[in-house]
Amino acid sequence: MSAALPLAAGWSLHSLRLRRRIETARRDPLTGLLTRDAFADRAERMLARGRSAVYVIDLDRFKEINDTHGHAAGDAVLRATGQRLSRWAEENAGTVVRLGGDEFAAVAPVFSREDLLWTLAELTRSLEEPVHADGHTFTVGASVGAVDHDPATDIADVSALLRLADEQMYRAKRGGSPWMNALTLTPEHATVNGRRAGRRGTGAAA
Repeated sequence: MSAALPLAAGWSLHSLRLRRRIETARRDPLTGLLTRDAFADRAERMLARGRSAVYVIDLDRFKEINDTHGHAAGDAVLRATGQRLSRWAEENAGTVVRLGGDEFAAVAPVFSREDLLWTLAELTRSLEEPVHADGHTFTVGASVGAVDHDPATDIADVSALLRLADEQMYRAKRGGSPWMNALTLTPEHATVNGRRAGRRGTGAAA
């Protein structure tokens, strides 16, 4: 019996390290947010449980900061954004992902259209707070697109909802509005390679 104790303890330690490595692999190393696959799993379960909203978030003026002050400043802005989105997700029982670059996405429960509008206002407000790093203060806003989904009446997967939210984000960015939300689940633009035509990676003009 006593000989089995060190073996059991060693296995427990190995299992703990393995779980930590798996969890680390599911996180973006810079922001600590979920990777795409981990996010997709959680988002699908959340959408199936009840009414939720899907958000796509693109930072404003990020390229300007990156080009003017260097990648260290850009990384500081991304880390701060990740922390704010993580806090927002905790407060709203949601989940967040860094899609790449300065683009993020989230899913969180909503209870009504009014609740969605209030949540959008709170989200954009938190992202507009100045970022302080290396003696500089950076003002970074965000353009947010959202789409409301009710599994009782709507049939759409995470990918389709992200494309719709991406359309609304692009509308907000072009129109100078902090956010826009889709009023229907009908896409407004054609997609290329699963993304709105004109987005990075589509190879098509807007």
